[in-house]
Amino acid sequence: MTKTALITGATSGIGHATAYEFAKHGINLILCGRRLERLHTIQEALSKLTNVHILNFDVRDKAETFKAIESLPVNFKHIDILINNAGNAHGLDPINEGSIDDWEAMIDINVKGLLYVSKAIIPQMTERQSGHIINIGSSAGKQVYPKGNVYCGSKHAVLAITEGMRIDLNPFGIKVGAISPGLVETEFSQVRFKGDKIANTVYDGFKALQAEDIAEIIYFVVSRPAHVNIADMLIFPTAQANAFTLNKQ
Repeated sequence: MTKTALITGATSGIGHATAYEFAKHGINLILCGRRLERLHTIQEALSKLTNVHILNFDVRDKAETFKAIESLPVNFKHIDILINNAGNAHGLDPINEGSIDDWEAMIDINVKGLLYVSKAIIPQMTERQSGHIINIGSSAGKQVYPKGNVYCGSKHAVLAITEGMRIDLNPFGIKVGAISPGLVETEFSQVRFKGDKIANTVYDGFKALQAEDIAEIIYFVVSRPAHVNIADMLIFPTAQANAFTLNKQ
């Protein structure tokens, strides 16, 4: 039976690449994002490969999130795979100089947004006693680095929530896992550094992971046999050993 996947943050980066990877394998797609024009562009491209429905909402808005998911047409209501990908980083400041607005943006999207979307979808999975949830974490959820404070905290929370989900949903046969990438070359740094020119140098001197690398891994995870659940994956580019060790040429 053809499966249906809902992907948040599908307009760029890992979410966008995962949508393309899933479409190549015939998975039906519900693509969520804040940028409607991009959603339409992706929908037009991928509709040649699979069935695509778009939802334009911000995961930070609880009411909007539940309303959007409730609005799904009948043929998209059965969600087999949830990819909680929407996330961001704002600023790179020591805790004593950090912006509260930046902190709230990271917690609202990375933690609360993930919970809102999950809460809207999990009931149908528990009712059917099947489903697969993948939360996109980060190596920052494994190791805290200087000036990473709240971002690292939000990604540690993602991994803790993932583990809690896996325990609580275990009686229902639902797979739950986390994918935690290191340095991936996406719009991430443009957002983090708010368009500052330093954002253009983050990936200089080494080959960073590409969004497509992570998308292929996500597809590998969801395509395992029913009795196999990949609970946790940490992925670095070869040049990166940990949060502090990067082999730049």
